[in-house]
Amino acid sequence: MLPIATGARTVVAIGPADPGILEGVSVGDRRRERVDLRDGPPGGWLALLAGVLRELAPLGPVPNGLRIAVASDIAADGGGLASSAALAVASTRALVALNRLALTARQVAGVAFRAGADQRPARQGIMEHTCAALARADQALLIECASAETQRVPIGARVLLVETRTPRGADAALAQRRAECDAAVARLKLDLPELHWLASWPAAWLAQLKRALPQPARSRAVHVVGETARTRFAAELLAKGRVKQFGELLYESHESCRRLFDASTQEADLVVSAARRAGALGARLAGDGATGTVVVVLNRGKGEEKVTEAIRRVYSRAYGRDPVIQAVRPSDGARVERVR
Repeated sequence: MLPIATGARTVVAIGPADPGILEGVSVGDRRRERVDLRDGPPGGWLALLAGVLRELAPLGPVPNGLRIAVASDIAADGGGLASSAALAVASTRALVALNRLALTARQVAGVAFRAGADQRPARQGIMEHTCAALARADQALLIECASAETQRVPIGARVLLVETRTPRGADAALAQRRAECDAAVARLKLDLPELHWLASWPAAWLAQLKRALPQPARSRAVHVVGETARTRFAAELLAKGRVKQFGELLYESHESCRRLFDASTQEADLVVSAARRAGALGARLAGDGATGTVVVVLNRGKGEEKVTEAIRRVYSRAYGRDPVIQAVRPSDGARVERVR
């Protein structure tokens, strides 16, 4: 995976409370809740905070009561911008700092990911939490999910996010793709018994993979293997400053998402097509495509107004409404700020 962190922020202010009590204030929607953890796990957004406390407890002394105030730029349905991951990582970093625990940024990401595991109806990966914890300004973060190894690479381009707000039914679609990929792994183990993940299948063996698998598992597997190779190559191109070639990989990636993984929407396809015709270096669905958000990459200082206007004009003509378009700068991940 090769994400960036945007400048959108979730800010958490945290401190101890009475034993067993979890108190929370959400500034944006003015929610205020107070629960007694001894009565059982809480529901709603406080469940994530209780999960952070649970995961940190074996790692050092943490309070068994907590007060927390949250303010966020990211809406709960924020177009795939990982609002829950931002809250989990910010809360974890705050608690680690408050209690002087010796955790690395990677360990913070792991705690935050596990804290919300019970709230994710479909199995989801570590990308959002890892990016929120480890990202740096003006860099993308290459994540090897099997080993959790990361590498930062400069991204010398301008980035736009285009929110079509046309979700596919994220949980059901993701669960179905997971099942299809699991079926592919089960069959391919007959040829490669040590195989645990589709991403580990050698790209040079694609012909053998195609012969072994029926549809739709074949298409799903070809996408995963190809996307893994593309992502690693994309990081190499960015490291060498070859942004134009990187953009072409984004277009290839979107076509694979659309045709082989069936993860796109008509609205997203239209945005990608309009961006390409207007001269954007590259465009593809953001993340797994469940939200219909598209990431568009441009040369710095060139063509942003032209591409933005072209996307807005084509989209509004087709659907009678404007997409939400915002320029984003790859930004730092979570940081600690002490209030005195």
